[in-house]
Amino acid sequence: MMIIQFEKIQSSSIILIVLVALMNLFTFGNAWSYNVVSFGGKGDGRTDSTQAFQTVWSNACSSTKPATIYVPRGRYYLRSGTFNGPCKNNAIFIRIDGTLVAPSDFQVIGNSPAWIAFRNVDGVTVSGGNLDGKGAGLWACKNSSSSTTCPSGATTLQFSNSKNVVVSALTSLNSQMFHIVINGCQNVTMRGIKVLASGNSPNTDGIHGQMSSNVAVLNSKIGTGDDCISIGPGTSNLRIENIVCGPGHGISIGSLAKDLQEEGVQNVTVKNVVFSRTQNGVRIKAWGKPSNGFARKILFQHIVMDNVQNPIVIDQNYCPRHKGCPGKASGVKINDVTYQDIHGTSATKVAVKFDCSPTNPCVGIKLENVRLTHMNQTAQATCNNVGGIAAGLVQPTSCF
Repeated sequence: MMIIQFEKIQSSSIILIVLVALMNLFTFGNAWSYNVVSFGGKGDGRTDSTQAFQTVWSNACSSTKPATIYVPRGRYYLRSGTFNGPCKNNAIFIRIDGTLVAPSDFQVIGNSPAWIAFRNVDGVTVSGGNLDGKGAGLWACKNSSSSTTCPSGATTLQFSNSKNVVVSALTSLNSQMFHIVINGCQNVTMRGIKVLASGNSPNTDGIHGQMSSNVAVLNSKIGTGDDCISIGPGTSNLRIENIVCGPGHGISIGSLAKDLQEEGVQNVTVKNVVFSRTQNGVRIKAWGKPSNGFARKILFQHIVMDNVQNPIVIDQNYCPRHKGCPGKASGVKINDVTYQDIHGTSATKVAVKFDCSPTNPCVGIKLENVRLTHMNQTAQATCNNVGGIAAGLVQPTSCF
């Protein structure tokens, strides 16, 4: 009887071992896995782990099978990281359980385009973790009397000329300049992103996209010192949904018309967004000078304004700090812009501002079910060179 029980136990153990082996084969048999610690990375926050990350990327990129890069818990000092493609596979999964830490001395990367950059990649996923840009020193420099001697600052995370990219559950802290930039990319999804920076941190846009198509920014919380999300020239088929913005300058299309020859912006949807005590809500901005650019087929929908200074803005005389303003008529053509189900409170009397170009008036502007108040009273609206329609309850009353 004892032998029979032992045999049963032995058989069960063998079956368990076989099942574990099969699971491992299913999980790892068709993929290579690389742990940065195995290649010299140290999560002590001091040791330079740059070479470990570069080596791991080189191995993953040269693999003909899908590859996983794993960053365990800990703080990994990364002087800079440039991860170039094209790779031999189009399925690299980067799982970060720890924090990547930038140099404390902002001069080290302050003149670099980006601290962490992916270029010419296809099928890269970055999931989890924190990116600590250590930007406070540069912000202090820019906000000081010696601001002209400060470097411009590095973007924390940049994808350029890439496609089929996913970034999820990532937190970006205290970037020197922009937090995340998508430039010249196709098919990018960002979800569950957190951006955290001081409200007085200059030029720290949360997410910036340009020259890119089929991009989605979903279920994210962004608090920073500039635009929560900025949308540059050449953007098409962009979806922004379920966002909390504040502090910051709102969600902005533009600035446009920096160049005479410029790609336009089209097919943008911004919906289910809460703006909390931001400088602006939804904004389209263009410099007052000639340009062949445009912004069209834009939808702002289901939006809550909580004590926002300028909830709805189109500004075709954009000129920050009123220095070096061109003072000309903007060539940017803005049409087919819909504001639907937008309500809440404005921190100023004028909640809706349409200041459009005299030579290229804004046309096809639609306000539908908009209700904005200021100090428990109906707010005001101002219009220059704009044409459109109002539907449903619209307060302040349309000035078309």
